[in-house]
Amino acid sequence: MGGKPVTAEEARLAFLGWLATERRAAPLTVAAYGADLAAFLGFLTRHLGAEPDLAALAALRQADLRAWLALQHEEGLSAASRARHLAAVRGLFRFLARRGLADNPAVRLIATPRRRPPAPRALSEPDAGAVAGEIGEAARSEALAARDTALFTLLYGCGLRIAEALSLNLRDVPNSTESSTEGSATLRVRGKGGKERLVPVLPAVRAAIAAWLRFHPDRAPDRPLFLGARGERLNPGVAQRALREFRRLRGLPEHATPHALRHSFATHLLAAGADLRAIQDLLGHASLSTTQRYTAVDETSLLAAWRAAHPRAG
Repeated sequence: MGGKPVTAEEARLAFLGWLATERRAAPLTVAAYGADLAAFLGFLTRHLGAEPDLAALAALRQADLRAWLALQHEEGLSAASRARHLAAVRGLFRFLARRGLADNPAVRLIATPRRRPPAPRALSEPDAGAVAGEIGEAARSEALAARDTALFTLLYGCGLRIAEALSLNLRDVPNSTESSTEGSATLRVRGKGGKERLVPVLPAVRAAIAAWLRFHPDRAPDRPLFLGARGERLNPGVAQRALREFRRLRGLPEHATPHALRHSFATHLLAAGADLRAIQDLLGHASLSTTQRYTAVDETSLLAAWRAAHPRAG
């Protein structure tokens, strides 16, 4: 480095030189780190009233760093961008600390901005219905067609996770004699963390399961509901592959996955006026905030429909 840097800008340049030569970072990475750190030092100059030196960097408080992150948030930077900027700053401070030039524990204590989970991607009602009702067309036998139809009808009709559906045993299935009635039937589902919930089973779901049970080779109560080719519990990869093949055959979007059927279940219920708390219970979400992601999906679809149809939307 050729001597201790006096200003923070000199420290930035020394860090970038080390990245390029000793760490052999890609030129684009060095350029991105350089821009992020230049913006950070520009903020500090305005925030502190003078260009920072090493002593000023070592004296920064968590409040100073939070103010910097808050300003980025106000300027519309995403959590991913803010996390990247913070990573560049941490890299600079690690570089300085290892050389005994400046150390600041506050930088290590600042929490990384959390990315918001992406909004669930639901299928349209016709596409979800096609998966549930037509996926058997891609099966190699009548028995596999009945099994796949029952599985994917269950995923869409009850909002189950694929792991929850495949963990069901025959004793968990509502009485097949109810499959053609309008009477109520429920399914006891063991979800994440072993938490159990009761899910209503629609007549269409019961009918699809009853059709599959006519091919089921072993009716012992402790046997898996859905079986693979060798009589063992159906592997999730096999179910995913079946939907992938049907998706290509039917020309469905790439996000047509088993989990998308769960998203579709929730989104379509919400669009039909279902209560958010009820949807939370049906999905087995521990927190209402997780279920509230579906309101963003519904608002987005409503806005898209408005833009497409309203004469003043353009």
